[in-house]
Amino acid sequence: MSRLSSSLRARLPRRKLFVAMAGNIGAGKTTAAKLISQSLGFELFDEPVIDNRFLKDYYAEMRRWSFTLQLEFLIKRVEHHELIHTVRKSCIQDRTLYEDPEIFAKYLHGLGNMTDAELDLYFDYFKRLTRGVAQPDKVICFDVPGIDVLLERIRARGREEERGIGAAFLRGLNGYYSSFPMVMKNKYGIDCLTVDVTSLDIRSGRGRDELMDRVTTFLAG
Repeated sequence: MSRLSSSLRARLPRRKLFVAMAGNIGAGKTTAAKLISQSLGFELFDEPVIDNRFLKDYYAEMRRWSFTLQLEFLIKRVEHHELIHTVRKSCIQDRTLYEDPEIFAKYLHGLGNMTDAELDLYFDYFKRLTRGVAQPDKVICFDVPGIDVLLERIRARGREEERGIGAAFLRGLNGYYSSFPMVMKNKYGIDCLTVDVTSLDIRSGRGRDELMDRVTTFLAG
């Protein structure tokens, strides 16, 4: 363990913490979750994207596959919450359980990619499956107002299924993300730290140190 990591961990509460990352596609959640895991010794729960059975079909034909994809993500994230409950050490989750109902499902419905009946059924499943699951103690939400920045990061990571994501789709998601911290606080009672990472390079050097300082201060509060 490095001296910096030891110093950061010393600032945290002694109890187990459950922290979740939030943010638009391409914001840098996965990189941050790995950094927090490595620096603070948290168990990492990656976003269930790679093994998602419907993601490629979804990006090819959103109207057909939006409801199916949302159910797939819901089941995977609930499984994560159940596992996190059994882990004794602190945990960091890449994307929250709550972005799907509060952002993606509502947005896809608004775009006409989910019917009224599908949205209602999705929320029926959400209420049933999340009954009694442990909530995160804190949420860290990455903000990237510039759509061009998101597009460049998406292209740089080169996921085949994300090639068709356009500026208009990301801009619409950003509209929902602007109110997400308030939704987390007022509806779910979860504190949310918002970090503008437009020009903050968290992969090394000053940017990484600045992020970790803000994160540990937030988690210690």
